[in-house]
Amino acid sequence: MSTGQPPSRTNRRAIVIGGGFTGMLAARALSDHAEVIVIERDDLPNGPEPRKGVPQAPHTHVLWSGGADAIETLLPGTAKALNAAGAHRIPLTTGMVAYSPQGWYRRWDESHYAITCSRDLLDWIIRDQVFNAARITVMEGTTVLGLTGSATAVTGVSIRRADGEEDTLLADLVLDASGKASRTPHWLNELGAPQPTTRDVDSGLVYASRIYQAPAGLPDSWPIINVQPDPRADGPGQNGVILPIEGGRWLVTLSGTRGGQPTDNPEDFHRFALGLRHPLVGQLLAKAKPLGPVQVTHMTANRRRYYEKTAMPDRLVLLGDAVAAYNPQYGHGMSVAAQSAVTMGETIQRRGWAAPGLTARIQKAIAQHVNTAWAFATGTDVFYEGATEAGPALGERLAARFVDRLSLTATGSGRVARALTDVTTLQAGPQVLTHPRTLIAAAIGPLKPQLAEPPLTDEERRAVGLDD
Repeated sequence: MSTGQPPSRTNRRAIVIGGGFTGMLAARALSDHAEVIVIERDDLPNGPEPRKGVPQAPHTHVLWSGGADAIETLLPGTAKALNAAGAHRIPLTTGMVAYSPQGWYRRWDESHYAITCSRDLLDWIIRDQVFNAARITVMEGTTVLGLTGSATAVTGVSIRRADGEEDTLLADLVLDASGKASRTPHWLNELGAPQPTTRDVDSGLVYASRIYQAPAGLPDSWPIINVQPDPRADGPGQNGVILPIEGGRWLVTLSGTRGGQPTDNPEDFHRFALGLRHPLVGQLLAKAKPLGPVQVTHMTANRRRYYEKTAMPDRLVLLGDAVAAYNPQYGHGMSVAAQSAVTMGETIQRRGWAAPGLTARIQKAIAQHVNTAWAFATGTDVFYEGATEAGPALGERLAARFVDRLSLTATGSGRVARALTDVTTLQAGPQVLTHPRTLIAAAIGPLKPQLAEPPLTDEERRAVGLDD
């Protein structure tokens, strides 16, 4: 490949910066329209193993059905491959035992689903399928030094290969999928282009995760367990999640905001779980066997760069955490990235590769996915002490009161629970919450009384000995 030569009109070239989850899906979407070069700084593992540069990988990750469906659009057969590798398909809300700030949610009939497994397995399945796709080349051990071109249009990237040799790759489109550590703001400054407006909402959340061997004899359909914090109560917010993953294991993540953060001390892990708003997570961990150390992550702030509102150079697009990184507690990052990749491909197909302002249209189109996840994450985190300088704005307070009412109603109303799940799984946008039928149901309130205990089935309680 003559990397310094511009691509021909019949052989368009796109460059993707970053070979992680987002980068691989973006490469697949672009490969329908161009030859794609993925530039990855590190060497990628040859199996479901930890990858450098993904500090959040040891923690719980949920692939909501909105994201899973998007991946299936790009890479048909992914769900089947994940299932064969031991991932779990969890029906929602049937397969979730969740304690919200307003009480226990009921386990209604299936309307959506989630896929749960380790992040290493998910990334590997995605990589394996993309590696087999035509027109995609992956350059490992290669660092992007900067963008080439001008404030008007990007023409490619400058790189340093693993052997230290520097080169320039020209392209029709450059896509940054390098994550939170994206250097695009710095590179835009070098080109003399405007900087995006940025907003940070940092609750000071710390994540601590540990893998357990699940108790023997559990039902095959073991649910997700989630004890949520109450962001508007006094004191820090603390959360606990048990996620069934491959190999008959549980991936357990505990988290806490400033003043109530977990540590990497294994002896503290179980005590922290028992001290949540409900002790269910701790009670279940007492029945399981820890398989490794506690792994802690501190970088969990929500950060959004509003590229869709910036006068960006043509031929440059950003996806994933390079645009917006969310508190991992809500599990939306991967699904937003997958949906954004699909939307990018659809926009190119609809507008045409040579359409004026194509990349600006793509950036604006993916903002619809970002907006939903951003509202979920910041709408809660903004209420924690020190999350922002000014605290929640009036609009955020009003929105939170509305969501609180919906959540309370959802504890005893299948209609409202379905609407909330539509949005949580990213199968629909927030507008479904303002449908007249939903608003009427919210005004009436829950139709069933509050549950006094976690909605575990008799079989599930017997399997873990909770009634002993």
